[in-house]
Amino acid sequence: MHLLRSCFVLGLALLVWPLPAVARERLVLMGGGPRPAEAMARFVEWAGNGRSRILVITWATQEPQEALESVRRELSPYKPGTVRAAPLAPLGSSEKEELREQLAWATGVFFSGGDQSRIMNVLRDHTLLDAFRSRYRAGAVFAGTSAGTACMSSIMITGDGDFTVIDGDQVEVRAGLGLLPGVILDQHFIKRQRQNRLFGLVLKHPQLLGVGLDEGTALLVRDNRHAEVVGASRVLTVDASQGAGELRLALLSPGETYDLKKKKRGKPPGRLERS
Repeated sequence: MHLLRSCFVLGLALLVWPLPAVARERLVLMGGGPRPAEAMARFVEWAGNGRSRILVITWATQEPQEALESVRRELSPYKPGTVRAAPLAPLGSSEKEELREQLAWATGVFFSGGDQSRIMNVLRDHTLLDAFRSRYRAGAVFAGTSAGTACMSSIMITGDGDFTVIDGDQVEVRAGLGLLPGVILDQHFIKRQRQNRLFGLVLKHPQLLGVGLDEGTALLVRDNRHAEVVGASRVLTVDASQGAGELRLALLSPGETYDLKKKKRGKPPGRLERS
């Protein structure tokens, strides 16, 4: 009898004070061009494999159906659970409500490439912006390629400006999603020789770490800190925190890891724990 009463009290306590779930913040950032197979596989894995519910955001492109089918095709070898498309922009009140419901449903959110400003034009609605940020903090995996990667940082490079000089004032930026604090992201980095604009911005904002991702390459980020490079090329980090115009660069190859908060290489080449 005493044992039954104890079990009842314990069960009631668990109902009243549920154990908190530990949300993991995870990003799959791709530099554009060919999407690395390992990045796509990790996105599906982190989103729940066969139980994953993936929402594809195609606002950046003028060819949304083609972008959606491309993402579906490249995800299919990893057997995701369900892949759905977000409503097309511009969004009316009914589409916004549908999007909120989709976000609550999704375990993974994928942003296609195109023009990153198109994404943030939709997210001028701060209720939607807050919904995306909340879903990320709650544990949904966010992925992006090209423009879909550029929009993840707080300061987003739009693509306009004078890039013949190293001058952050000549680089046009606007507010991004802000999912990766302390970092400025750039994409197509080595292929399109975009070092001037990233160098200039980091010198202007020395508290931020510049991260340039090349085509065919991705950065897998856990807890907004622990990053691993996968793919065919490299990732360059740019640190101006020493002041006096000094830049510290780290050129990371596939398999290498980096601590985004400490601004230094992580453990020797090899994969981080997958979870």
